[in-house]
Amino acid sequence: MTKPFSQACENNKDPILQKLAPFLTDVAQVLEIGSGTGQHAVHFANAMPNLKWQTSDLRHNHDGIISWCEEANLTNLTLPVELDLNVDSWPVTDIPAIYTANTLHIVSKTLVEQFFKGVTAHLAAAGKLAIYGPFNYQGNFTSPSNAEFDAFLKMRDPQSGIRDFEWICELAEQAGLALVQDHAMPANNRLLLFKR
Repeated sequence: MTKPFSQACENNKDPILQKLAPFLTDVAQVLEIGSGTGQHAVHFANAMPNLKWQTSDLRHNHDGIISWCEEANLTNLTLPVELDLNVDSWPVTDIPAIYTANTLHIVSKTLVEQFFKGVTAHLAAAGKLAIYGPFNYQGNFTSPSNAEFDAFLKMRDPQSGIRDFEWICELAEQAGLALVQDHAMPANNRLLLFKR
């Protein structure tokens, strides 16, 4: 099959890596939730050989992720496991770190809450969480392009949309996590780093 490709992933993988790598220096394993095309997984696993990068997604996205993983042939990159935020049990538990990119504005508000319910249950006691994507601050868009993107998302699915930074931090706090960094990223995105 032809490998899926996202230009956005290609554009943001290096800026994310620059901020993510120092955050994960003491971590042995990362679970990526919503691996999408698989591009981030390959890039990050290749750059951080000290950790095991576990891909995951809904079943219908697995073929694309597998094609990226198999081509990369990295010993610390594992084939995707099925992870559905609608399901409370996750295929991996007691996870040292969780990473997700461009997911929380795509799924419904209920599934964002389910995501944090899963983090609460499955992240290790001293675990770390990294979330990449666009966020609003005090209910306001950070750019006209984000406002347009939000309108596009809501037209496609009224339950989706750019989330409020404060709400995400509140859910993280309920999961026993504290915000340690909020990095401004290219294209009006953020990288939020939390520790338990």
